[in-house]
This record gives sequence, structure tokens and C-alpha cells, in this order.
Amino acid sequence: MKILFTPSGRTQFLSAIAYTHSDNPGAALSFRDKAGKILARLGKFPESGRILPEFPDLPFREVIIAPYRFFYRVKDKTIWIVAVWHSAQLPEEPEEVKMHKP
Repeated sequence: MKILFTPSGRTQFLSAIAYTHSDNPGAALSFRDKAGKILARLGKFPESGRILPEFPDLPFREVIIAPYRFFYRVKDKTIWIVAVWHSAQLPEEPEEVKMHKP
């Protein structure tokens, strides 16, 4: 399976890295590497993320790469990372996400 970011998901991920980098460059690199490994695992095991506890009836799942939550949806043979939120943020019910190939 391919793993792609929606434009907003990519922006949020890059913002998380930039924010962490401004405070601790080493932690930012570690976070990026850990995210890469965990997201690659999703390619083999797309159902390994948990269903969103706040919205169990929606087709989204998440993996936690502390302190961030990566929200994703499987569509066809692609895993779309739709959002990356700090775990202190409370998610709102997502609207239908348009998934675009880069």
C-alpha cells in the first residue's frame, strides 16, 4: 500500500517538525524518523491503528507518535494521512476528506 498525505496533513506534519526543531533539533529528527517507521508499518498493516475513540462510527483510524496523533483513512490501495494533531488538541468531527494524489 502507498502512504500519502493530504495537503493539510502534510502541512500539519511539517509544522510539528518545525515547531519541535525550533526547541530541540535532535528531538525533531528523532520524531521524523520514528514517524517514518510507524507510517511504513501501516503500509503492511493498515488496520493496526486504532479506531478514533471520539468518533467510532467514522472510517478513520489513528496511530500515536507521541505527542502527536496521526489520523488516517484507507481508500483503495492508499493510506491517506489526513491530519496530524498534538495530543492535547480535541478533534472535531471531520468533514468528508477529498484525497488528492500529488
